Amino acid sequence: MTRQQVKSDDTIVALATPQGVSALAVIRLSGGDSIGITNRVFQGKDLTKQPSHTLHFGLITDGDRPIDEVLVSVFREPNSFTKEDSIEISCHGSPTIVKEIIKVLLKQGARLAEPGEYTKRAFLNGRFDLAQAEAVADLIHAENDNARQAALNQMRGGFSKEIQHLREELIHFASLIELELDFGEEDVEFAKRDELKQLIFKIQSYLKPLILSFDQGNVIKNGVPVVIAGKPNAGKSTLLNALLNEERAIVSDIAGTTRDVIEDEMILGGITFRFMDTAGIRHTQDTIEAIGVQRTHESMKKASLILYLFDLTQTSKEEIEREESEIKKLGIPYLKIGNKLDQASPDVLKNLGDDFVLIAAASKTNLEKLKDRIISLFQVNEVKQGDVVVTNLRHYQNLLQTNQSLARVLEGMDGHVTGDFLAMDIRQSLHYLGEITGQITSDDLLANIFSKFCIGK
Repeated sequence: MTRQQVKSDDTIVALATPQGVSALAVIRLSGGDSIGITNRVFQGKDLTKQPSHTLHFGLITDGDRPIDEVLVSVFREPNSFTKEDSIEISCHGSPTIVKEIIKVLLKQGARLAEPGEYTKRAFLNGRFDLAQAEAVADLIHAENDNARQAALNQMRGGFSKEIQHLREELIHFASLIELELDFGEEDVEFAKRDELKQLIFKIQSYLKPLILSFDQGNVIKNGVPVVIAGKPNAGKSTLLNALLNEERAIVSDIAGTTRDVIEDEMILGGITFRFMDTAGIRHTQDTIEAIGVQRTHESMKKASLILYLFDLTQTSKEEIEREESEIKKLGIPYLKIGNKLDQASPDVLKNLGDDFVLIAAASKTNLEKLKDRIISLFQVNEVKQGDVVVTNLRHYQNLLQTNQSLARVLEGMDGHVTGDFLAMDIRQSLHYLGEITGQITSDDLLANIFSKFCIGK
């Protein structure tokens, strides 16, 4: 499916601001009758006669019943987010008021918007391409400044423009090879193979840094899941509370207090870390605690980093070696943390290796050193204006597939394969590049992408 401008007969409406009580709320309409529908319930100026990008104070009513005093913004096509006639109603942020206004707009012929339908219409109407549309959602959900800047850079289109430029150059060669196939019996060569090779090298030189940037981009966008694990009473809950600087988890001398995974987030070095306090690892006859221990093992398998705590007042060297051998089997990065440093004997401390991070979680001793060690494992460069960092798994997969198809073209030329095989691999490359920006897509792909957006965006 290729993109083409659409004009929707129906008008959609949704709350654009978060649910709940607030000072103000914004209700959005988009579609051919959005201005007319709003005008029929608005007491003030005649909105159908007002120019685009104007604000109007008035009253929303349901017949003779007033609902709220509002400020209405008028946007006329094509100068709106969706490139359709659009309205934004700023009202007081009572959920009851919002519900009543939406209800009266539905009675006038609007329908409730689906998740991401506003951005989907903007994409289908040519406001921006698919990669830029996805960046809108990333910008809304950005949890740190690096994520915000990466999404903003993508939304402004630098990545898309370069992909489009490379795709156009590749289309030129593809058309020449297709032309050769029409003159197969005459043994002509319209597409010079040396020039095609140089173009492929050029495209690959652009794709490879983008592919490599995904590891950093994934950390920036999704954060780092960190599991705090260890035996009961090693100080896991105390460490979580110390890191977050609040009493998030219950701390007790009684073993087995934590029976489920408790998690919270904080930003370190521009990265969002999700710290998870887990049940102490031990064999137990308590059914509930056993479930908690099982969840600990499951969380450890999914983590990007394990902070494994050892109680320096109770753990022997043999126990450390035995427990570390179990952690290694997971194949996940980990830090060995010796807790209760202030209570440990000198004999225990001198037998520990340099790979230990020694802390006293209760007094927050060496907590900054621990944070520095964690950050050092996930260094990301500051994202600046204009930097292109791949944060989207779909884009990453398409870039990989494009690169693989181009590699097959090079192999084919080295092996002197016929033009029809070269054309097939070039078409595959064009397909994968086109999927990134939405020049080639499917209804299922669009439905999957926009269903993840919030309603009202």
